[in-house]
Amino acid sequence: MKLGKVKYCKKCVIPSSSAIPVEFNDEGICSGCLTSQQIDTVDWVRREQQLKRLLDQYRSKDGTNYDCIIPVSSGKDSYFQIHTIKNIYGMNPLLVTYNANNWMPEGTTNLVNMRETFGCDHIFFTPSISLLKRLNRLCYRMMGDMNWHAHCGIQTYPYIVAVQHNVSLLIDGEHGFMDLGGMHSYSDYVELTQRFRLEHVQRGYDWYDMIDDERDKIQKQEMISYMFPSDAAIKRVGVRGIYLGNYIKWSGNNNAAIAKTYGWQEADAEFERTYRKISNLDDMHENGIHDYMKYIKFGYGRATDHVCKDIREGRLSREQGIEIVKQRDSIKPKDLYRWLEYVDMSEEEFDQIADSFRDPSVWERDTQGKWVKDNIWD
Repeated sequence: MKLGKVKYCKKCVIPSSSAIPVEFNDEGICSGCLTSQQIDTVDWVRREQQLKRLLDQYRSKDGTNYDCIIPVSSGKDSYFQIHTIKNIYGMNPLLVTYNANNWMPEGTTNLVNMRETFGCDHIFFTPSISLLKRLNRLCYRMMGDMNWHAHCGIQTYPYIVAVQHNVSLLIDGEHGFMDLGGMHSYSDYVELTQRFRLEHVQRGYDWYDMIDDERDKIQKQEMISYMFPSDAAIKRVGVRGIYLGNYIKWSGNNNAAIAKTYGWQEADAEFERTYRKISNLDDMHENGIHDYMKYIKFGYGRATDHVCKDIREGRLSREQGIEIVKQRDSIKPKDLYRWLEYVDMSEEEFDQIADSFRDPSVWERDTQGKWVKDNIWD
C-alpha cells in the first residue's frame, strides 16, 4: 500500500487532492482559508463605492438598451445579485439562464417567483434535449463529468446574448475557485476570462471536441450555443465580466437569508451528499451523481466543500465538519437511477467508466480488490 499522499488543511477539511488548485503553507493551512481571512481586512465601504462608479460607466445613457446582463439560475446567489444590482444600484439588467433540463421542483418554483418578483426581462435558453442527452453520455465517458454542457453553457451563452444585444457588462456572483480554494487574492479584482472558462470551468475541452464521436454523433451546427463569441465580436461590444464578490462581502448563507425575503425557498429536505439545503436547486444531479463523481475522482465531495465554507464563517467546528464528511462524502446517491434512465446507460457501465477516472494518488485497491483511500478521520 502506498496511501498517505493526501494531506488535509489543519483549519478546514479540504484535501490536497482538491479538484480546484489549492496550496498549503508551512503550518498546513490551505490557500482557501488564507484567502478567506482577507475578507475581514477588505474595506467593503470603499469597494461598494468602486462598484457604484463602475456601474455608472455602463448605464444606458438614453434608456434604449439594458445596462448589464446577469447570468442567473434562480438560486440564492441569483436573487442576491438581482437584489443588489437592480434594487440597490438601480440598474436595468437583462437576466439570462442556461437550462440544463434537470430542475428540482423547488428550483422551478424559485425561477417563476424570480421573474414575478424582480420584474426583469429574462432570456431562458433550452438546448435540444436530444443534444443534452448525447452530451451527458459523451462527456461522462470523455472526462467523467456529465455536466460539462452546463459548465460550458453557463459560461458561454450569456456572452452570446451580450454580443447580440450590444450589452457590455456581465455581472457574475463569486469566483468559485477563489472562494473555495484561494486561487486569487481579493487584491486581484479578478474578472471573467476566456482562459479560465476553457482551462478550468470546461476542463480544457471546447465545443469542437464534441464533434464526430462514433457512439454519440454530434454535428457542428448543434453546438452553436456553446461557441464563445469571436475576439472581434467581444472587442466590438467591449464585453467585460466582473464578479460581484469583489465588491460586496459574499456569503452564500447571507445571500440565502436575503433571497428568502423575496420568497425564495430552500430545498424541502437535505440532500444525500450534503447537509446544506440552499445550493444547486436548479440541477438535481449537481449535489447528487455529478458530485459523487468528484468523490470517485478525487476522494471527496460537496459535503467537504460546504463544511470548508461553514468552518471559515465560524458556523461549524472542524470536528463537527469531519463528522459530516464521514457521513456524507462516500454516499452513492439515488438520483443516479434517474440519470441512467435519462441517458439510457446501465449501472454496470456507469461504474466501469467511473473507476477509470479514479486518481491514483488518492485511491488504491486492497488485497481483496476493494478501493481504499486515506481519510481525514484516520
